[in-house]
Amino acid sequence: MSADALAAGLAGTVFGPVRFVGETGSTNADLMAEARAGAPEGLVLVADHQTAGRGRHGRAWVAPPGTALLASALLRPPLEGDVLALLSPATALAVRDACAAAGVNAQLKWPNDVIAALPDGPDEAKLAGVLAELHTGHGDSTAVVVGFGVNLTAESALREAVAAASAPARESGFAPLPPVALDTLAARPVSRHELLISALRCLDAAYRRLLAPGGPAELLAELRRHSATLGRRVRILTPGGAITGTAEDLGADGALVVATADGRVAVAAGDCRHLRAEPA
Repeated sequence: MSADALAAGLAGTVFGPVRFVGETGSTNADLMAEARAGAPEGLVLVADHQTAGRGRHGRAWVAPPGTALLASALLRPPLEGDVLALLSPATALAVRDACAAAGVNAQLKWPNDVIAALPDGPDEAKLAGVLAELHTGHGDSTAVVVGFGVNLTAESALREAVAAASAPARESGFAPLPPVALDTLAARPVSRHELLISALRCLDAAYRRLLAPGGPAELLAELRRHSATLGRRVRILTPGGAITGTAEDLGADGALVVATADGRVAVAAGDCRHLRAEPA
């Protein structure tokens, strides 16, 4: 896709220019450095391969070269508190919506994963993940870098790479979901440029909603509607220990409200595992 076609696809959004690199350590880290140097809102960085891609809690994001859409976008939102905290789930929702536009029945797994059922069974697999990072400097506006990675193709290679990188997590009892590729679920190739434009347009819509009066409540309603976590038995690993119960709701800041044996708990962050329903 030409630069002109890409610009036309993003016309009317906050996003642009878009820079492409063949390989980098982390698009989020690169863009955060640009943010600290005063880069304007809307700058987007896309890489064919990351050698030090990161997920939540500093975990590695693994994808062989050319198999995923790896992108980060810089926002400078005039937001704070609960609404600012919604930027990360809003990005996950935007990626989910872009996958849905490609013909995939995707859902959200709290806090920020996009998942789908495997074609040959009911088990869940990870289609995409999101990482949002905040920078506030003295006298500077708030900068948020939202990064997302979407598995596009080469599912067998993705599974081998994830399996090799996830041994420590398996030992902790919180092994990551297996990856699934968008082209497997859509039954057609989906180009990186097509998905990039779709995801950024969806993110632009979500961002504008957060800025509008009543918008955060509307966005929370969408997050609830597309959640694969609400109503499920879950086990969440937090710095303070594991929490087990039923996921009941989302708080105003996107925290997961869990009903446990000791009462309701709002969990702001953690590794969430969906538990299988107990037989009746």
